[in-house]
Amino acid sequence: MKYCGRNFSITEINLIRKLITDNPRANRAWLARNVCELLKWLRPSGLIKDMSCKVAMIRMHKDGLIQLPPPQFPHRPNNRRVQKTRQTDPPVSEFQIPSESINDLELTPVTNKPQSRLWNEFIDRYHYLGYTPLPGAQLRYFAKSQDMILALFGFGAAAWMTAPRDEFIGWNHTQRQNNLHLIVNNARFLILPWVHSTHLASMLLSLVSRQIAVDWEKCYSYRPVLLETFVETPRFKGTAYKSANWIHVGQTQGRGKLGQYKDIKLPVKDIYLYPLHNHFRKFLCT
Repeated sequence: MKYCGRNFSITEINLIRKLITDNPRANRAWLARNVCELLKWLRPSGLIKDMSCKVAMIRMHKDGLIQLPPPQFPHRPNNRRVQKTRQTDPPVSEFQIPSESINDLELTPVTNKPQSRLWNEFIDRYHYLGYTPLPGAQLRYFAKSQDMILALFGFGAAAWMTAPRDEFIGWNHTQRQNNLHLIVNNARFLILPWVHSTHLASMLLSLVSRQIAVDWEKCYSYRPVLLETFVETPRFKGTAYKSANWIHVGQTQGRGKLGQYKDIKLPVKDIYLYPLHNHFRKFLCT
């Protein structure tokens, strides 16, 4: 049985059941941590994959394989609603400096809760997809000039399966399962609506492609070797990605990130990839 990209044997399911039975007062977070240690479910950095494990166990619970204790903090529909504040109101004057004249452009990673709330608020208010939590390991950035936020980036887990990307890489199912973490998905890219600067988008994409591998390694103790993104057509033409030398490899079939629900119809998207290492195939196809 497969959950969150991992195959679970009947023996492992029984071990999870026993852990739950032997610890009747344990909460779901404690169980997830101990299941990871019991089954050696670890990230490449050696840290446990407790969030993935928790999601997997909830799905097992829904499928009737295990019986989890009730959640400590039941989900409420409004829990993830982003509140608008004056921090994200448009400024009095617009930013209209040509990109070649910007000499202090920098990417600042989101590292604390106030920054996280601000990033969420900007994305929810001005990005056409709004705010949803990024999946898996992630990094978020503010792009700034003169202490003014110009743009935002969000990177998260790669799509499990997409034929054009997988054909471009040339890996098989086992290699994808083992090495998917080496691909990072550019899930959000927003230039704020009051920022008008020619070629800024491609400049930012070039900047983030040079910085993200180093920042990712600081957070997760390994370096990704490939970036991916999905550009909705015909809403966008992908001009900035093309200008920043991202490679167009094909289009999605409108089935979503997991690629397995044939009855779900989503907008068709162009798929772009950007190698972060000259020998990215060697890493991904090992």
